[in-house]
Amino acid sequence: MTVKTQIADGPGDTIFALSTASGRAGVAVMRLSGPQARSVAASLTDDRPLAARKAVLRTLRHKGERIDEALVLLFPAPHSFTGETVVELQCHGSQAVIEAVSTALLQHGLRQARPGEFTRRAVENGRMDMTEAEGLIDLIDAQTDGQRRQALRQMDGRLKGLYEDWRSGLLDALAQVEGEIDFADEGDVPDALSHAARPHLDRVIVGMEAALIQADRGRAVRTGIEIAIIGAPNAGKSTLLNQIVGRDVAITSPHAGTTRDIVEAHMVIAGLPVTFSDTAGLRDTTDAIEAEGVRRARARAEQAHLRILLQREPAIDTHLQDGDIVLKNVEGPVKKNEINALTGNGLDDLMDRLTMIVSTRFTGTESASLTRARHVDCARRALTATQSARTHLGVAPELVSEDIRAALRAIDELAGRADIEEVFDRIFSQFCVGK
Repeated sequence: MTVKTQIADGPGDTIFALSTASGRAGVAVMRLSGPQARSVAASLTDDRPLAARKAVLRTLRHKGERIDEALVLLFPAPHSFTGETVVELQCHGSQAVIEAVSTALLQHGLRQARPGEFTRRAVENGRMDMTEAEGLIDLIDAQTDGQRRQALRQMDGRLKGLYEDWRSGLLDALAQVEGEIDFADEGDVPDALSHAARPHLDRVIVGMEAALIQADRGRAVRTGIEIAIIGAPNAGKSTLLNQIVGRDVAITSPHAGTTRDIVEAHMVIAGLPVTFSDTAGLRDTTDAIEAEGVRRARARAEQAHLRILLQREPAIDTHLQDGDIVLKNVEGPVKKNEINALTGNGLDDLMDRLTMIVSTRFTGTESASLTRARHVDCARRALTATQSARTHLGVAPELVSEDIRAALRAIDELAGRADIEEVFDRIFSQFCVGK
């Protein structure tokens, strides 16, 4: 699918949907978009003219029957959210009113919008790119301040600015390479003109590599930070989890091997969603069920962003990575890097440490981030092609040209400008109806 170049109203159906949450409410917003939006709105309001971008109070009628009193707003194409003519009907929020308005719109030939169809039309009409649309859905789904801030940065075009800078560098490099290919026999064109492309390729590669390094941070903010509590059996892991979240979410027992499966608990730290995982005690065992629990514990520890190793006695554990936390579970007073999991003594120090780690690793930056697996895949393919182009410099300019074009195609896919109908369907299906 290609992006439409014509933004104003043209042939096509007109859609409508409830843009506010369903259920009893003071106000319900019904949104219309498409070539018939203005005329249908006029027919519902006694054909009285509507001024652009001005809220007016109108009586909604259908077949002579009064439906409701509503505020009506007109946004003519192309200056609207979707790029088409859009009308919003701000009605009273009862189910009876919503059904009556919907029935009237259906009988005027409008179609119920599919999930995300308004935003999809905005992308297709060039009002936003795919990454900005993904920022919008992330903003709708945001549950913490950190997620909200990151989504707003993406909606504002920070990621778009990042990949457009890559595109610009690649086009500059391509111009140099094409000059050697097209004018190789010209006396005023250097034989090694493609070497002038190297600084542009170097700059793009550095930028892509930096973005990919930071990708885990962006995805963690969006989906949540995983912290695994690991250690030997009876180290006090379940007790510590209960202390951290302030309630009994895990079963505790003096018997070793009580925890067989992973127990999760959620909270917010430094404005970001965090999931703590209590895992089975790490040890060799012949019990098949406990062994499966140990396997799952090791797998969760491996994939977590941070691990807390809790132990009764100092021990070496191969599951730790740089920056992980090691705590000794003690009875009575605690010292540095110690905690009394039973009483909670030392918990404040642990939470302060976790807050600092989360703030340092995952917040405090206004730079753009690759927040989805799709972003990372496109950027990696673009990086691989750009690195290949640099390798072929001075050897085969035709291969350099093809490599650069492959990198540009990957960036087009990131932006949503490529032929990726299946990707569009998958992304916009995540939206609620009416957005």
